[in-house]
This record gives sequence, C-alpha cells and structure tokens, in this order.
Amino acid sequence: MPADYKAELVGVLGQPVAENPTGAMQEAAFAAAGLNWRYLTMEVPPAQLARAVEGLRALGFRGFNLTIPHKVAVMPYLDDVAAEARMIGAVNTVRREGDRFIGENTDGKGFLRGLRLDAGVDPRGKRVVVLGAGGAARAIATEIGLAEAGEITVVNRSEARGRGMTEDLRRNLACPIRLLPWNGTYMVPEGIDILVNATSIGLFPDVHSMPAVDLAHASAGMLVCDAVFNPPETRLLAAARERGLPTLDGLSMLVYQGVIGFEIWTGRTAPEQVMKAALREALTGGA
Repeated sequence: MPADYKAELVGVLGQPVAENPTGAMQEAAFAAAGLNWRYLTMEVPPAQLARAVEGLRALGFRGFNLTIPHKVAVMPYLDDVAAEARMIGAVNTVRREGDRFIGENTDGKGFLRGLRLDAGVDPRGKRVVVLGAGGAARAIATEIGLAEAGEITVVNRSEARGRGMTEDLRRNLACPIRLLPWNGTYMVPEGIDILVNATSIGLFPDVHSMPAVDLAHASAGMLVCDAVFNPPETRLLAAARERGLPTLDGLSMLVYQGVIGFEIWTGRTAPEQVMKAALREALTGGA
C-alpha cells in the first residue's frame, strides 16, 4: 500500500496567539493516538477573520478553535451553531460536517468536567459567584446553570454588560440569577460554595494582578476557581490557599475543553493524561 503523507489539519485563530499552548496539548494527543493530524496556531486580525474562515474551508480543515477576539465575531461566518453555543453567544470550537462548519462551545463543558473530576464538586444545588461577564463567564455560568446550580450571582464592573449577561441567563436557565455591581473590592459573603474568576485578571504577562475580592468572610470549604491558565498559580489561588480554601486552576478548564475538542474532531477517546502532562510541561516546564 502506498504511503499516505496527507495530514488532517486543525488549529486556532486569534490575536494574539503566540503564547497559546493548545497546540502542544493537541499535538501530543495526536501522536499518542497515532493520528497524522496537525494543529496550527494562526494569528488572524479581526479584519481578516472572514477570509481566514473561508481559507480553512478551502484547505479542508477538519475544525478549529477560536480565542480572543474571535469567539463572537466568527458566528456569522459559520453554517450553523449548536444550541448551547447559541445560548452562550460565543463559539470556541468549530467542527466540519461535509462542507459545513458547525460552531460549538466547549469552554463551559471543560470547566464543568474539571469541577467534577479534578475538584470533586458537583454544582447541583450550590451557590455560585462568577466574576466577569465576558465569553468565558457566559460559558461557565450557562453550564453550571444547566447542571442545576442552586443560585448564580454575576459580579461585574460594567453594569450594562452584566445586565445583558444575566438577562440572557434568566431566559435559558431555571435557577435564580443575580447581578451585583463590582465597585471597589467585592467581599465574598459567607454561604457561597463556589467562586469563579472568569475574567482575564492575572493572565500573563500581568501576573501580579489579582481580582479585587476579599476572602475574609468566605465559608470554610468554599472552592475558588480561576479560568486564567497562565500562570496556573494565580495570585487569587495563592490567596485562597493561604486561607486554607480548596482551589481549581485554569489548566483544568483548558485541558478538558481540549479533550472535548479532540473527541469532536477525531471521533476518538482523548488521551487525557497525555494532554494534561503536555499542557503542564508547556506552561511550567514540568514543575
């Protein structure tokens, strides 16, 4: 049988993307699974997004990821968007069906899987605070709500953006949704079960920043989660550990959304441990 040198292609579109480690994780997974697939990290400015998507279509890409600033802007250029991604209002993963590009959102699903598997916490009936009202916050809050959280409180500095997010959540979720203004320092009240930083505060290179939150009155056992994955040990998580609170870092969400993306694209079970090791190695040098 003649050799087949044609690689299947996937990748990520964003700006900036030079420090996005997803390629290292997915390439390791493809190698472990014996798949001749390649993951390309592609810098695409907003003005070129439509042309980039059509280029991927013409080149036969099997799918791709979106990161900042394309998760919402890409939606008009796709052939369809899955119901949950439409509910969230953002797409981070695209799969190919024939000649059609279908938008999905694996961010919230990745967070939820990490919450259950890595932190051992089921959000059902829990009181949750989500900091932020961007794409990650929407995805996380939506999936937590669909998992029957007891109550979700959105804390955001922009009242208009926060109101838009909470109104959308109320249309789609059964649990109570509250909005609180984030003026100055937010003091986490007693009785909260899960606190999630879904902002980019603390993301490299701004590693010395921390969301303006006060954990002094947090209940013992409150889980503190950070969607920031670089660095894995953010100042928020360090502050939580100093108080003896359990934590869940952003590597968990990133690896599990990648696991789900791998499975969507390839139809294979993802090598989760390989992906976790590759991601940690890429971000921490194995430390």
